[in-house]
Amino acid sequence: MDDRLLPVLLLLLGVSGPWGQGQEPEGPSEALPEESPGEEVPKEDGILVLSHRNLSLALQEHPALMVEFYAPWCGHCKALAPEYSKAAALLAAESAAVTLAKVDGPAEPELTKEFGVVGYPTLKFFQNGNRTNPEEYVGPKKAEDIAEWLRRRVGPSATRLEDEESVQALIDKQDVVAIGFFQDLQEEDVATFLALARDALDITFGFTDQPQLFQKFGLTKDTVVLFKKFDEGRADFPVDKDTGLDLGDLSRFLITHSMHLVTEFNSQARTLGPVEVISFLSLQTSPKIFAAKILNHLLLFVNQTLAQHRELLTAFREAAPPFRGQVLFVMVDVAADNDHVLKYFGLKDEEAPTLRLINVETTKKYAPTDVVPITAASVAAFCQAVLHGEVKPYLLSQEIPPDWDQQPVKTLVGKNFEQVAFDETKNVFVKFYAPWCSHCKEMAPAWEALAEKYRDREDIVIAELDATANELEAFSVHGYPTLKFFPAGPDRKVIEYKSTRDLETFSKFLDNGGTLPEEPKEPAVSNSEIKANSTVGPKEEL
Repeated sequence: MDDRLLPVLLLLLGVSGPWGQGQEPEGPSEALPEESPGEEVPKEDGILVLSHRNLSLALQEHPALMVEFYAPWCGHCKALAPEYSKAAALLAAESAAVTLAKVDGPAEPELTKEFGVVGYPTLKFFQNGNRTNPEEYVGPKKAEDIAEWLRRRVGPSATRLEDEESVQALIDKQDVVAIGFFQDLQEEDVATFLALARDALDITFGFTDQPQLFQKFGLTKDTVVLFKKFDEGRADFPVDKDTGLDLGDLSRFLITHSMHLVTEFNSQARTLGPVEVISFLSLQTSPKIFAAKILNHLLLFVNQTLAQHRELLTAFREAAPPFRGQVLFVMVDVAADNDHVLKYFGLKDEEAPTLRLINVETTKKYAPTDVVPITAASVAAFCQAVLHGEVKPYLLSQEIPPDWDQQPVKTLVGKNFEQVAFDETKNVFVKFYAPWCSHCKEMAPAWEALAEKYRDREDIVIAELDATANELEAFSVHGYPTLKFFPAGPDRKVIEYKSTRDLETFSKFLDNGGTLPEEPKEPAVSNSEIKANSTVGPKEEL
C-alpha cells in the first residue's frame, strides 16, 4: 500500500480537493490577450516554462494543463523535478491529451497571488482554458501517481465491463480492484462511484450493468465489490436503496478493506526517518489510516528470525477481523533496523514478543498489565480492555542523570520535569529537542551561550529535555525544537517561545519576564526575500 489516497482525508475533513469534487469549469473563460504571431512557449525537459506573458497562450493551446509553481531554492521542488519530467514523458508516450508546465513562483508574484500559491511546490490543473477554478493536486509527488491522476481527468476513471472475461482480466490486473454493479447506469449512484474513482489512485475501478455478471457474483442488488489478492479476497458494499451511494461511507469502506489485516512495519517506512510516533503514521498505508480515522495501532514486537515468534503471527492475524476499522494491527520485527521504534515504546530487543497499543491522536501508549501468552484471545482481550478504558497509559522517562544540574544547561527527564519546571521560585526556560533534529543542532550554541550568561542567576534555569525519550503528563510535544517558558509562581503558567532563536532575542525574552518588548514593524518583504528574512526559526514537525 502507498500514500495515494491522501485526497480522501481531505474529503472527510471537508476541505478542498476531496474525492469526487474536482472542479469543473464554471462560466465562460476569460478573454485571452493577443499574443505575438508565431510566439511559442519554451520547454525544458518536456515541461512548458510559463510566465505572466505566456500563460494565457498556454491555456489557449492546451485544454488540459497541469502547472507546477516552484521556487529555485526549494528542496521539495528539486526532489519533484525529475518525477515531474518523468510524468510528462509517460503521458507523452501515451499521446495523452494533457500537458505539464511550470512557473517560477518567486519570479512571478502576479501569478502566485492570482492562484493563491502560499507554498512550494504547488500543482494546479487547468481545463478548457479556464484560469478561474483550477483544481489543486494534493497527491503524492511520484511520476506514476501524477500521471494516473491526470489520466483519470482527461479519460475514463473506470472501465465499463460487458462480460465475465473482461471482469476477470481486470481483477487479475491489480492487487485491489473495485467493481460497481449497477442495474441502471443512469442512476446518480454511478456518477458518485465514478467521481470517487478519479482520486483513489491505488485502486483499479470497473463498473457494469450486465445481469449475467450480477448472477455470476451472487448479487441481487446494486453493490460495490472490492476484490483483493490477500486476506478474505472479497468485501461487498451494498448500495442502500433509500439513501443511495454515500461518497464518504464508500470511501471509508474501500480504504479500510483495501488494507491488510496485519501491516508489517517495513524497510520503506524506516527510510522516512526516526520521527517516533510519525514513524507509524509514515507507513505506506498512512493516508488510508488517517482517512478511515484508525487512530488505535496495536503493535506486535517479534523476532522474525525465531520460529516460535513467527508462529505468533497466526494468532495475531486471527484476532484482527473484529477490530477492522477500529484498530490497525502492525507487526514490528525487532531483528530488523527498528531501534527507533523500540526506543519510542521504551522496549529492548529481548522483551519480544510483546504487545503495545498507541493512539496516534493522543500519543498515549498502553501495555498489557499481565504477562500472558500471546494468543488470539489474549490479543483481543487486551484491545478490548484499552478501548473500554480499563488500561491506564504509561509515560516514558529516562533515569535522572547524577550530574543533571552540574552544567549550565540542566538536563531534564520525565522523572524530574515537574519538580524543576514548576518550581515556584524559578523562571525555567526549556528546550524540547530530538537528537536527530537539524534545527535543534543549529540552535544548540545559542542555547549553551544563554545558559552560560545566566548561570549565576539563582532565579533562572536554562534546561533541555529529549522529547523522543521522555513523555510528560502536562502536554505533548509535536515539533522540534519546541521552547517553553515556565515563569515563577504558583499558577503553573506555560508560555511558548516563537521568536528568533538567537542569544540576543532569548535574553530580551528572559529579561522581560517571558515576553518580548514591542518593536517597530519591519516593512513587508518580497516573495523572493521570504526565505532569507524569516524571523522565526523552522521546526521539524511530527
